[in-house]
Amino acid sequence: MQVVFGIYLKLHLEKGIHARIRRYTVKGHGVIGKLLPVVSWVQMLFGAITALGYCRADHLGQCLAHFIMGSAFIGYGIILTILLLVGQVWLRRTGRSQEFFDSMLIAAWGCVNTFTEHRWGQAWSNTDYQHTSMGVVWWCAGLLGIWLSRTRDGRPKRNLIPAIVIFLTGWAMSSHPQHLMISTMIHTVFGYTLMAAGLTRIIEISFVLRDRSSIDRRYAEESNSFQHLTPFLLYASGFLFMGATEEQMALLASLEVSHVSYILILYSIAFLLYLFVCMLLQLYANFAWPVSPKSAIALKQDGGVNGMLASGNMGGLSGHARNRDQRIRDAEEFELEGLMSDDEGEHITDGRDSPVSVGKQEAHHL
Repeated sequence: MQVVFGIYLKLHLEKGIHARIRRYTVKGHGVIGKLLPVVSWVQMLFGAITALGYCRADHLGQCLAHFIMGSAFIGYGIILTILLLVGQVWLRRTGRSQEFFDSMLIAAWGCVNTFTEHRWGQAWSNTDYQHTSMGVVWWCAGLLGIWLSRTRDGRPKRNLIPAIVIFLTGWAMSSHPQHLMISTMIHTVFGYTLMAAGLTRIIEISFVLRDRSSIDRRYAEESNSFQHLTPFLLYASGFLFMGATEEQMALLASLEVSHVSYILILYSIAFLLYLFVCMLLQLYANFAWPVSPKSAIALKQDGGVNGMLASGNMGGLSGHARNRDQRIRDAEEFELEGLMSDDEGEHITDGRDSPVSVGKQEAHHL
C-alpha cells in the first residue's frame, strides 16, 4: 500500500478528481509511513521472543513490562533526537514547549501504571507497591509539568518536571529487589543510566539552553554536543531494561556471563541505534531541506530558518530539491559575491572610484 501511494504521488496528478484523491493519499501515505517504524520494531521483538521461546506461562506479565517499558524509553529517546535535529521548526509552529508534550505522555502513562501494575484480587507485594507508587508520581508530576509549560500570557515555557520524573524513576529502579545477583547489578546500572539521563536533561535546559528552545533562536537546526547525551542515555536505558527479564538473567547466570560484559554489549547496541537514527534524520533533512550556497548566505543574513524560507529553499514534505542549473547559478553568485566582498570599499587616491570598484558595483546591481 505504501509503495502504491508513493508511486501515485510521484506522478503529480493534481487536476480534476485527482486533486481530491491526492489530498487523502498524502494523509494515508503519512500515517502509514509513521506507523512503519513502530510495526517493524514490534515485529522484530516478536521474532526474537519466539525464536528464544521466552515470555510464556508465568513469565508473560514480567516480560511485557520489560519490553513495553524498555521500548518506551527508546521511543522517547528517538523523539528527542528528532526534535533536536529536525523538529524545532515544527515545535515552534505548535506554540507549545517540548515539556508540554512530555508531561502529557508522562501523565497518561502514569494513569495506566497506577491501575495495571497490581493484579486486583490478590495480596499486595513490595513490587506492586513500588510500581503503583511510581505510576502515581508520574501522573501527578505530569499534571504539574503541563501547568508549568505555559506562561500567564500563553507563551511556551520550559520546565524541569519531565527530567525530574526520569531521575526519580531511575533512582527507584536502581533499588529494585531482584532474585539473582546479575539481575540486581543490571537493574542498578539501568537505574543509574536513567538518573544520568534526567540529570543531563536538567543541565541542558537550565545551563546549556537557559530555558530557550534551541541554542540560537535564529538557527533552529543548531545543537550543542551536550544535547546528544540525554537521548543516547535513554536509548541505553531502554536496552538495559529490555535485556533484564527473568529468563534472560537465568540464561546469563547459567553461562556464567558477567554483568560487565553484558552491559557493554547493550551499550554497544545503543550506540549503533543512535548512529542509525542520526543517519536517517540527516538523509531526510538533506532531501527535504537541501542547503545550496545561496541559501547558506540567506541563513547568515536573514537568520536561520527564516532566511531559508525567504530563499525558497526549505523544500517540503515531498523532498524535491532544485534542479541542477539553478544550483550552478547559485554557486556562481556565491563565488561572485565572495570576490566582491574581498576588496569592497577600494577607491583611488583622487576620490574617484577605480574601474575595478565600478565594475564590481555594476555587477552587484545586476
